[in-house]
Order: sequence, then structure tokens, then C-alpha cells
Amino acid sequence: MKLLKILVIDDEKLIRWSFEKQFSSKGYKVITAESGEEGIQLFETHYPDIVFIDNKLPKMGGLEVISKIKSIDEDVAIIFMTAYGSIDTAVKAMKLGAIEYVNKPFSFEEIDIIIENIKKNKNIVNEIQLLKRQQKEKITFDNIIGESSAIKQIIQVAQRIARSETSTILLLGESGTGKDLFARAIHNESTRSNRPFVTINCSTFPETLLESEIFGHEKGAFTDANKLKKGLFEIAEGGTVFLDEIGEINLPTQVKLLSVLENRIIRRLGGTVDIPVDIRIISATNKDLKKSIEQKTFREDLYYRLKVFQIDLPPLRERKEDIPQLTQHYINQFNIQFRKNVRNIHPDAEKLLIHYEWPGNIRELRNVIERAILLENSTSIQIESLPSEIKNASAFEYQSINPYQFIIPDIGISLDELEKQIIKQALDKTNNNQSRASRLLGISRDTLRYKQKKHKL
Repeated sequence: MKLLKILVIDDEKLIRWSFEKQFSSKGYKVITAESGEEGIQLFETHYPDIVFIDNKLPKMGGLEVISKIKSIDEDVAIIFMTAYGSIDTAVKAMKLGAIEYVNKPFSFEEIDIIIENIKKNKNIVNEIQLLKRQQKEKITFDNIIGESSAIKQIIQVAQRIARSETSTILLLGESGTGKDLFARAIHNESTRSNRPFVTINCSTFPETLLESEIFGHEKGAFTDANKLKKGLFEIAEGGTVFLDEIGEINLPTQVKLLSVLENRIIRRLGGTVDIPVDIRIISATNKDLKKSIEQKTFREDLYYRLKVFQIDLPPLRERKEDIPQLTQHYINQFNIQFRKNVRNIHPDAEKLLIHYEWPGNIRELRNVIERAILLENSTSIQIESLPSEIKNASAFEYQSINPYQFIIPDIGISLDELEKQIIKQALDKTNNNQSRASRLLGISRDTLRYKQKKHKL
């Protein structure tokens, strides 16, 4: 966990010494300053989580120090200390951004309570920041639709990985195969589920902004950096960071990411202070990272550090037996969204979906059903409500097969033997490529494997 840092700005040596003795023994890092100027300088060097500021300081008063520090980091927790019991001064301090004030002399039991409340509130603030970035669903592996052996096996592996202590996971698969869904499920079924889940698509940010988004930046780190900004790694403390499209990050950022993975320490842009982080990093890409390594656009050492546990998600064309269940799921979902009453899909339309190759995978299927629900006026999705690319791609399935017919001999023929010969021809035609052979036969790869085993092929 991140080490809590406390800055005490007070011109009384006894106060500074007492804070240091009291809270250093509890595992906090305590920094002290005897003037406002020194306090601001130390703040910009260490960026503490909590600052105790005395009202009466030489030269620069406590209220001015609050204003200066808040201009650097508006999120820092400031406690105002005064020996004079002036309500007016305390109110001014609160208006400037102090979250609490204490009267001298105070007890450290009172300070203890304040610090514990700040720690709890900081966790809440982090969660609010995340909710502003995205609406987070409580997705688990129960939300992943599919009964095929391929998807069941992957879910079993992912569940074991989720409950493990591993800190790096790599999800590979074509666009639209559900990598983000698996990332959320892994987080929500892990011991980190009550901590933040932060996601960022690495391909949507310019190179300069991506580093700032991930690592944060100090005030003045670059043009327009008007104040301190915490990065996603800091905000996600104790939780999970999902780096989608990891294959798109540039080489300098890859170097920094590798350092984080190895040392669990980050440094904000323009900063000089190392910040420990306790996070799980889930990365995902539809790129061939090995090819990127050959092309010198992706670091080999980073690749092996990311793939401590690797999960390969199959494309929809390799788990076609899941299409009916997925289709019904999206029918139910869009019925509610669009207030429709489409109960199912017509068998002929369903056949078209099953025989289509789905280059866009599950995302494409979802979009197709959404469109069909909006267009459909009956209680079943008809062929007419499907897009032309699906109808045209599957037209050959309904052409006459007369050119391939043969005469059954009088002595009869075994269907099993016929099936065996057809499967053998498909495998020979594709050089034993199971994915291509299963597509030629219009069956799933799992079904093909079963039939190979059955016929001892």
C-alpha cells in the first residue's frame, strides 16, 4: 500500500518534534518545516497527502500558505492549527480549502481521529473520480454468455487467475471478442474487487497525453499543466488498471511501463519523487505482439513481463454454437431498451447468423441484433431485418447441391463412413487447419475435434 505522507508546518520546534515522533512510529512519513516558505518548497518536492499548517508563522501567515498549496494541488487535505481560538480565522481557512481546524493545545488522539477520517475520505474521493470517468458495471463471469467448451475452459482458467495474487495478465484476441468484459470480470472476482477498476484505451490518446493520463504530472511539467494531476496508476491504488490496446503505446512509454511492472513505483511527469503503487495490470490487444517485436515496435522484455498469465479469446466463428444464446441475450436486452416485444429469432434467420463468419465478432453480432430489433415489427426477427452482408454471405448455403449428389448403392452406405470421408477431405483440403476445415463444413471447431476423435482422424 502507498505510504501516507504528512507535512507539518509550524514554527514551534516542540510541535514539529512531537508530530514526527508520534506518527513516524505508526509507519507514516513525516516531513516538517518551520516557515511557510520552507513548507511550500517541501510540498512541491514531496507532495504529501496531509498538511498541518499553523496560523501564526513568520513572514508568510498560515492562510496564505493554504492558498499557495491549494493552487498547487487542490485535492490535498489541509488541517489548520491555531492557538488563538478565532472562529473568524478558522472560517477563512475552511473557505480557502482546509478541511478541518484544531485549537492548540490539542491531543494526538484528536489528530489520530482526523487522520483516519481523511484516509477513509481519500478512498471515497478516488472512487468518485473513477465514476466520473466511466460508469462501472458489476460484471462477473456469470455475465459472459456461452456454453461452448472453448469459452467454458477459458472462463475456468480466468477464474483461477482472478483469485490468484498475480499482478500482470495479458488478454489476446480479435477486436470484439470481449477482452474488456473479461478484464472487468477478473477484477470483480478478485480480492481487489472493492478497490478501483480503471480502464484506458491506449490508442485514443496522443503519445504526450497518454503518459500524463497513466502516470500523472506535476504543476508546470509542460504547457497547460496548471496544477498537479494524479495518474490512473495512482488513482487505482489497491485495484486494477486495464490497459486496452497495449500494442499501440510508443517505445518511451513502454520503457516506463516496464519499470512500473518491475519496481511497482511510478513518477509523475516533471516529478522527482518515487510513488509506490499496489495495482494489478491487465493488458489487452488485437495485435500480434510477436510480429511487433520483430518489427522493433514493441519491446520483447515488456511482452514477457505482461504475459505472466496469457488468455487467448477465440473469435466468434470458432464458437458458433454460442450464437443462439448470445442472440437471445441481446434480443432480451434491446427489447427492454427500445420497449419492443420481439420474443426470438426465426430459425431461417438464425441459420444465416450461424453460417456468417463474423469478422467483427460479438460486437458485430450485438450491433446486428440491435438493428434488427429496431426494424422488426413481428415477434420474431426475420431474414428481412438482417443486413445484406449476412444474407449475401450465406446465400450459398441455400443453393442446390445437385452437382454434388451421388446415387446411393443398392447395398446401402454407412452415414458414419460418409461423414468420415467428408471430414477427411476437408482436413486434406486445408492442410489439417481445423479452423478452416470447420468453416468449410459449417460446424464449430469443437464439433470438428469431436468428430475427428470419433472417427480416429
